[in-house]
Order: sequence, then C-alpha cells, then structure tokens
Amino acid sequence: MLDLVNKERTDRGLNPLQVDPRLTDAARAKSWDIIDNNYFAHHSPTYGSPWDMLREAQIPFVRAGENLGKAGNVWVVHARLMNSSGHRSNILSPNFTHVGIGIMTGQPSGVVVTQIFVGR
Repeated sequence: MLDLVNKERTDRGLNPLQVDPRLTDAARAKSWDIIDNNYFAHHSPTYGSPWDMLREAQIPFVRAGENLGKAGNVWVVHARLMNSSGHRSNILSPNFTHVGIGIMTGQPSGVVVTQIFVGR
C-alpha cells in the first residue's frame, strides 16, 4: 500500500511520504478498532477523532488527515481511494510528509485499511 501511495505522489512530482512507526501503530489500532467494534467512520467510539487519537498518542503534527477503506484487497482499496476526491487529496497533499498505514484482515469483505497522514 505504501508503494502504491508513493507511486501516485512521485508520478506527479511530489515527494514520497516517510513512514512514521508511531503513525503505523495508530493506523493499525484504528483498523483493528473498526473490526472489533463493527463500525466504519472517522470518529471512533474508542479513540474519538483522528486528531484526538494523535494527541493522545503524543504524535506531533501541524496538519493531519485520515483515509479509511474496506475491500477484498489493498489494490481495490487504493483504487477506490484514488477515485474519491477527498481521499485522493489526502494521498496527494504536498502538506503531508509522513504516513502510517494499518491493514487488518478479519472482515468477510477482506481488509480494513487506515491511512493516517501528518505534516510537521
């Protein structure tokens, strides 16, 4: 998934996103939370908003964004995100410098993907 995201960026002359292990941990926790609590939304019953989650984890950011996707595999999730203007905007934002991606299986439909982007 990181390769797919960074290819979209570099194909358009943007810098690739750097992986932040703390963001990856947060993204994995969010994907698992979606599965465990059977919801699909940016506001988590466990963590609140994505910004609340980042503040609680003491992850610094100036800007932040979150993409969520569910599908049979990561390639379908990526295609759906790129076909959505808001999600594509997060992937291609020059204001974001770091990303964490959490991919969890466990859904009958395949995978749940959380992408958390930050700019510092």
